[in-house]
Amino acid sequence: MNTLKTTVLMALMTGLLVVVGAAVGGESGATMMLLMSLAMNFFSYWYSDKMVLKAYGAQPVSREEAPELYQMVEVLAQNANLPMPRVCVINSPVPNAFATGRNPANGVVAVTTGIMRTLNRDELAGVIAHELSHIKHRDTLISTIVASFAGAISWIAQMAQWAMIFGGRDDEEEGGGLGGMLFTMILAPIAAMIIQMSISRSREYSADEAGGRVCGNPLALASALEKIEGFAKHYPMQQAQPATSHLFIINPLSGARQIMNLFSTHPTTASRIERLRQQAANMKK
Repeated sequence: MNTLKTTVLMALMTGLLVVVGAAVGGESGATMMLLMSLAMNFFSYWYSDKMVLKAYGAQPVSREEAPELYQMVEVLAQNANLPMPRVCVINSPVPNAFATGRNPANGVVAVTTGIMRTLNRDELAGVIAHELSHIKHRDTLISTIVASFAGAISWIAQMAQWAMIFGGRDDEEEGGGLGGMLFTMILAPIAAMIIQMSISRSREYSADEAGGRVCGNPLALASALEKIEGFAKHYPMQQAQPATSHLFIINPLSGARQIMNLFSTHPTTASRIERLRQQAANMKK
């Protein structure tokens, strides 16, 4: 099922880039964006996880370098019937975590130094179980592909903005002129955000539920979400970018006060906590 989702997602993002190209550069722009999107599809599948890890300065750690963290991931991966993923640490005081990798055999769990200091052992286990669930369900491939395309669309929108400032072409035959520039600057990023949001919200609920089962303590995961959100509201991650914010267990840009919850890539933390509490109650029956 996720293979179909990935194919549809790639098609949607390709179509959006082609529309953006046509709006800015007419037929030649659409052709250029089609070729660019085909190259990006290939690149995203094989290399987007490496780019995301590099963007956040995530450093791989061994059993010797981080024995407690490594062992925790190892045990939880066994509980989830997953091969041992790579473990990476991001040097950031803000607690957060994400998973990446195109399939379970190439999975990566990345946590910040801040999350290891802020959460207790059970809470950290809940977060890692959540991220392992993303790997198991192959959400990580979809997420990293979205990150790559969203980043490209944001870059194109910025280029369009600078072109307008310094005087872009207004040739209706060769491009969309002022209308095309405005479409690229305003509507294209919103369209990318909606696609990003549509694959993020539902997968967070599913990963929470599966993570609660894997760690055996949904309430610990709920407590972890509450703590992480508390930090995110006041201390946004400096390295975080909108294009990759959906990868994290809690949006690292929450402190930026997004315009509307409609465009949030995550469900509300309160709703996630309520579901986890209900899950814990059901497990006791």
